[in-house]
Amino acid sequence: MNYLSLDLGADSGRVILGTLENGKITLEEIHRFYNKAVPVNGTLRWDVIRLFDEMKAGLKKVADRGIPVKSISTDSWGVDYVLLKGNEPMLTAPYQYRDARTDGSIERVRAIIPDEKLFAESGIMFLGINTLYQLFEDARTRPEILASAEGFLNIGDYFNWLFSGVPAAEISLASTTQLYNPRTKTWSYETADALGIPRKIFPNIVPSGTTLGKLVPAIAEETGLSPETEVVASCSHDTGAAVAAIPADASTSWAFLSCGTWSLIGIESPTPFINETVRQANYTNEVGYGHTTRFLKNIVGMWIQQESMRYWKANGNDTPAPELDKLAALEPALRSHINPDDARFLKPNEMPQKIADFCAETGQPVPENVGQTMRCILESLALAYRKALDDISALAEKPIDTLHVVGGGSRSKLFMQFIADATGRTVVAGPVEGTSCGNVLIQAVAAGELSGLDAIREVVRNSFDVKTYVPAADRSAWEAAYEKFKTL
Repeated sequence: MNYLSLDLGADSGRVILGTLENGKITLEEIHRFYNKAVPVNGTLRWDVIRLFDEMKAGLKKVADRGIPVKSISTDSWGVDYVLLKGNEPMLTAPYQYRDARTDGSIERVRAIIPDEKLFAESGIMFLGINTLYQLFEDARTRPEILASAEGFLNIGDYFNWLFSGVPAAEISLASTTQLYNPRTKTWSYETADALGIPRKIFPNIVPSGTTLGKLVPAIAEETGLSPETEVVASCSHDTGAAVAAIPADASTSWAFLSCGTWSLIGIESPTPFINETVRQANYTNEVGYGHTTRFLKNIVGMWIQQESMRYWKANGNDTPAPELDKLAALEPALRSHINPDDARFLKPNEMPQKIADFCAETGQPVPENVGQTMRCILESLALAYRKALDDISALAEKPIDTLHVVGGGSRSKLFMQFIADATGRTVVAGPVEGTSCGNVLIQAVAAGELSGLDAIREVVRNSFDVKTYVPAADRSAWEAAYEKFKTL
């Protein structure tokens, strides 16, 4: 059967055709389009109507080729949402999570709900971009809009609603909001009440892999797809879909890294880890496919490279990422590093200067050219992954010997070797399109073609060549760099 993954990232979107045949899956990119926040009246917003139009363009390309499609499903990043009222496509243009309105929001919420209570309720790490803080700022600064809203949907679920007409919160995406209780498997209404977020806006929660219904007739007519095409809430959170497609073998003790604009690194567990030690370490518990828990750390990832590349392009240097890797490889190793969790790296613009400023402030050599800046970024992320893996192993009391990496970052051979050397663990890179792969195969389970998570991973192992990277024999320089990194 054929399925469509509508994969939305914070930097780009893709319509990908997935075909499952003879126990193997093939993926074909049908349509790719850019995505970026739009500045409006001093705020950052998402242009979701344009994104919807791009998605429909991808569906039309498939229909024009006469390819029958069993179902479609959208996945996206977490935390952001669209407010809804009646049949309107949106109540207001949705905010982008990097908008400044949530600056200081963690402290404002802390004055109402102690951190200990909030973490015990949700198990989610404290990030000012979380849905909880965004909805709290709606309640605090524009209560009239929130009062008028009849519902909210996170981004992936929002597009599934546009395609199916059925509003529902898929559980993996709902779990990123910091307003979901993984123990009770319900919305945290007590938290919402304390923060002035009205209960009426919370949508119905559905399991991963739920068939929502058939394609809206008007969209079927517009795109040319069959009106019998189904819309599935696979894993609406892109990381949830990607982890479902990790080609892991049960005989190994493995962790995952979804390496895109954000880096999400962690382990899969049958139960969440919600205790005071985990809270203080600021790790998180998100729901995975098959009622699993993704116990992980959310790290600012390839965003730092992406923003640097945007800056260089604007200043006349449009060098593609593979060529930047070559430049980085020529520069001295382990010269200077940043802490990717420093708040300055969350925000857009002037990223190379922010890197230089951090290095100067911490008494390190300042990168002097593009290659040195790139090497600083990649090595710093690799060291951040080492810290996260060590922490997760200790917090979960589980050894980790293999790291599976999916997403765009896995294309970089230089970066993958840095990660192996920094972590001292075997790195298995691929598939690159892990999110779309998981999205499609979860749809295949919903269609009855596959039986569940084990079958999904068997198909992935049979379908893709992965590349393995082993740590260097002498890692003493990396160990010394890691000790310095921990002080940054």
